[in-house]
Amino acid sequence: MSVTIRPYVTGGWEVDIRFRQPDGTLVRERTKCPLSAKSAAMRWADARARVLLAEGKPQMKPLPQKEARPRTCTLREFAERFLDGYARANREKPSGIATKETILRIHLVPAFGEKSLDAITTEDVQRLKVALKGRAPKTVNNVLTVLSVALKTAVEWGVIERVPCVIKILATPKGTASFYDFEEFERLVKEAQTDPLAYLVTVLGGEAGLRCGEIMALEWSDVDLQKRQLCVARSEWKGHVTVPKGGRLRYVPLTVRLAAALKNARHMRGPRVVCEADGQSLTQKRVQGLMRRVACRAHVKPGVHILRHTFCSHLAMRGAPARAIQELAGHQDLGTTQRYMHLSPAALDAAIRLLDAPSGAQVRGGILEAAGI
Repeated sequence: MSVTIRPYVTGGWEVDIRFRQPDGTLVRERTKCPLSAKSAAMRWADARARVLLAEGKPQMKPLPQKEARPRTCTLREFAERFLDGYARANREKPSGIATKETILRIHLVPAFGEKSLDAITTEDVQRLKVALKGRAPKTVNNVLTVLSVALKTAVEWGVIERVPCVIKILATPKGTASFYDFEEFERLVKEAQTDPLAYLVTVLGGEAGLRCGEIMALEWSDVDLQKRQLCVARSEWKGHVTVPKGGRLRYVPLTVRLAAALKNARHMRGPRVVCEADGQSLTQKRVQGLMRRVACRAHVKPGVHILRHTFCSHLAMRGAPARAIQELAGHQDLGTTQRYMHLSPAALDAAIRLLDAPSGAQVRGGILEAAGI
């Protein structure tokens, strides 16, 4: 047996004990002595050696094993669960469910499908933005929004502890909406008169502000020719009939031309106002094809939704209050309505004419007055 006492690097004494057990196993222990005096340290070392000789070196306790972390599901595994438990359970519109399904299938699952939900990093999100650099900012934001909602839903359901990444949407320019001016719209109406269906779609969109799905779903029970108003109570998308966008119905007074068009188009082929000769409902492609042919003959930009823009813009240029336009169009946000608040060319011209007024003159109500009069 060997018992050595040597100074410890931080003060005090280090005890080094060595001996070999009867089975040939070498036992060694180096430790700092709790006593400061050398003679006391020698006595403590001898006593410690006798304990080791009698009992052997104590076995080290194994470190506690960390609990195995449960495996987090991947985005591919969570996608269908998210569509069922969130989009369909919350009774979103069929178009909204289809949009989420398409974004997951085309963009998110190919990018993050094999990653665990808690392993999606902020850098991964930025790489996705780079991969979508050829898409419009609004399209990219739609993709990022679906990813954000899916991760937040996973947190609410206890699948992950927190959202693992920062998702920043892109800035999108807010431009004015395209519309037909008065001359273009009248030219479009004139060309549409050769086709009764196209004419009805044109005046319903341009003089009542109906969306394409609302035109397709409009029924005769929604039209009151006595009161000269119609009720926008439903919308159709690929055979699915739901409430209009915004979730509430609205009433729109009829113009003289629209009331006459509805009166002349009255039929008994079915409940739908705009339908085929056999009473079948029109599809979105059919309506778009009608307006594309009419727009081509009128030499204007084709589209169905541009008729709704025209309705709002013409009201604004006629001086209608923004709140009234919002109510007639069924906008949830007044900011959406303000995109259609175009100034008429006459108003713009009158504003520029103010610069032509002589110095010191005043303009009141469009009448030029000399200063001092």
